[in-house]
Amino acid sequence: MTLLFASAPAWATRTILVFGDSLSAGYGLPTGAAWPNLLEARLRERRLDYSVANLSISGETTDGGLARLPEALRRHRPAVVVLELGANDGLRGLPLARVRQNLQTMIAASKKAGARVLLVGMRLPPNYGPYAEQFNASFAQIAKSEKVAFSGFFFEGFADQPEYFLPDMLHPNAKAQPRLLDNLWPALQPLLQ
Repeated sequence: MTLLFASAPAWATRTILVFGDSLSAGYGLPTGAAWPNLLEARLRERRLDYSVANLSISGETTDGGLARLPEALRRHRPAVVVLELGANDGLRGLPLARVRQNLQTMIAASKKAGARVLLVGMRLPPNYGPYAEQFNASFAQIAKSEKVAFSGFFFEGFADQPEYFLPDMLHPNAKAQPRLLDNLWPALQPLLQ
């Protein structure tokens, strides 16, 4: 289990809560190399008044995220929540209705707490058959129905390039982290009002 907490710089008054799984927790990466760390550096460079609290845990599912979110919202009072969960649910073939319900409940809780939400899109390999098609479409459908920002597929532009992954071919390596941030940035930046 990996927990990353980025300390709030003295100038920061608002928090971006990154709430995800190993893809955001920095699984297999050197300390400080994960995309949430790169996000914090980008915010500083652009003089955007935000800190990053990364509460991502390797292996996390939407069930686990749903259980942890109320305390995270209470403690961090985020202005923005980046919700990057669902991949582990999909890989385990968990019921899509439950995954959708969990994500919708987390979005509703985040909104109720006053946060703007960015939902990160995930995809499963085609060998998961019809389940993969339904899973892949779920994220955009949820973002539309819940009226929240949507980033599209997290691995867009490099999913089929082995040089961007650890040997397990599931987790992006350090070289891929700037690309993950760049994939999220167009949807995240408008939320940083």
